[in-house]
Amino acid sequence: MSDHALFKRVAIGTIAVWLLLFAFAPNLMVVIASFLTRGESEFLVWTPTTDAYARMLDPLYLHVFWNSFYLSAMTTLLCLVIGYPFAYLIARANPAVRPYLLLLVIIPFWTSSLVRTYAMIVILNTNGLLNTLLQSLGLIDEPLELLYTDGAVIAGLVYTLLPFMVLPLYAAIEKLDWRLVEAARDLGARKVRTFASVIIPLTSPGIVAGCMLVFLPGLGMFYVADFLGGSKTTLIGNLIQRQFLSARDWPFGSAASVTLTIVMGLMIGLYLLAAKRANAKVEV
Repeated sequence: MSDHALFKRVAIGTIAVWLLLFAFAPNLMVVIASFLTRGESEFLVWTPTTDAYARMLDPLYLHVFWNSFYLSAMTTLLCLVIGYPFAYLIARANPAVRPYLLLLVIIPFWTSSLVRTYAMIVILNTNGLLNTLLQSLGLIDEPLELLYTDGAVIAGLVYTLLPFMVLPLYAAIEKLDWRLVEAARDLGARKVRTFASVIIPLTSPGIVAGCMLVFLPGLGMFYVADFLGGSKTTLIGNLIQRQFLSARDWPFGSAASVTLTIVMGLMIGLYLLAAKRANAKVEV
């Protein structure tokens, strides 16, 4: 056996063992725990049941799921509205300036998202920077209640997840064949029509990828909801975290985790289907 073949087998084997021990096995344990029973003194009792999944149909928990999807969807929409023009400007900027603009997108990754969430508290607090600025400008007479609201949670999620929208959009726009855009303009299409009929369809894989990268993490960022929403806002991530750490109801927490994983898997499947269809249209 050659050294190259041996290295290849060792590398693949190491990765396979790593994924088996730290990805597949923990997820399998969560799935098994979701079908077990909560004990009085033990975390789990080996009595098979589907009660944890039946509890997911309770209106209280259905509201948590709905609220999570709503907040995550609003976050995704705002990130798309803000991120697309910025990604477009980066892609069309002078190549000498482009790396510095990309650096502005990457800089937030140098700081923990937890620290950035605390910074949002300083900005949105009753005596925070935003209220102080608005009062000094004479736009408001008394401080606004910005913190511990759904709007604060959405602002925190947008602040944290915006780079995940900009980067795939930039990659899609940067690869765009601008000859097609010029051809559309030569045929009489105005800027709005060209943007809607040519640029948007050709960059749709980047749009879908960015939306996925924002929407799915937004469902589980429980610390953002805890710090900026207080007890008024509960995401699926908060529900799961409280079941494992506070309520000690591991079967129900596992059932919620499995349900969220299934939803994410379905959405990823839809993304792959949309990307496949988009690529097929481009090839045609």
